[in-house]
Amino acid sequence: MPIYYVDGKFVPAEKAVIPVDDLALLRGIGVFDLLRTHGGKPYFLDAHIDRLENSARKIQLPLPWSHDEIAAVVQATLAKNDIPEANIRIVVTGGSSTDFMTPSGKPRLVVLVSPIPKLPDSWYTDGVKITSWEVERPIPGAKSIDYISASLALKKAAAAGAIEALYVDRNGLALECTTSNIFAFVGGRLVTPGRGILSGVTRKVVLELAEGLFPIEVRDISRSELQAADEVFITGTSKGLVPVVQVDDRTIGSGRPGKHTRQLMTAMQDYTEKH
Repeated sequence: MPIYYVDGKFVPAEKAVIPVDDLALLRGIGVFDLLRTHGGKPYFLDAHIDRLENSARKIQLPLPWSHDEIAAVVQATLAKNDIPEANIRIVVTGGSSTDFMTPSGKPRLVVLVSPIPKLPDSWYTDGVKITSWEVERPIPGAKSIDYISASLALKKAAAAGAIEALYVDRNGLALECTTSNIFAFVGGRLVTPGRGILSGVTRKVVLELAEGLFPIEVRDISRSELQAADEVFITGTSKGLVPVVQVDDRTIGSGRPGKHTRQLMTAMQDYTEKH
């Protein structure tokens, strides 16, 4: 049974609760971030806490804990669990509210750990399909706990045999997926959207690794341009770098993971092993 950290206490998962007057439950007010371990150690912990703090600022949710205090809670929670490789979810709720609307200024900190699920090897060897979904997140730079749009989009994707859903805005621009950032190789150039997205930690690593290997363009990319790209891939904390070989009903390139994508996958593997 996992041990969670909930509002100042370490408790077994079956006893982990928050009050029903918490605005996370009543109004969907809260932020979170997700990271994983490599070799049993939190991977990019500081970067993920930085993003958590930025998400809280964007929705004007006060954080009474310092960066180091949050990091210490994460480390302590991980130490209380015997999980070789874990996903770590840091959640900050809106806190209790007497009128069920107005924040009291006392958010709750929750840290959950769970084993990392084994993803299919075929994702990385053969590539995956994604579908597109016309929706715009209200505050794209904040990783909020409101995932209704993502849940609906993923149901649509699963029904179409896809593993992810791509958000497309009213102008037909490809933004990001529900839990992933998106990249494309267009004419030998690595292209990724730079606005209207939540910039992932893995996305930043890929951009750093790609410097010196390929010309990089951080710019708008339309759904039609993405579907016509030579190569496409997605990135995320839990999935790493995954080749995309089909977007909606359009086959990408040869229908197999492209050479540039495979080159970056190797670079990512080497980077992870070194760090």
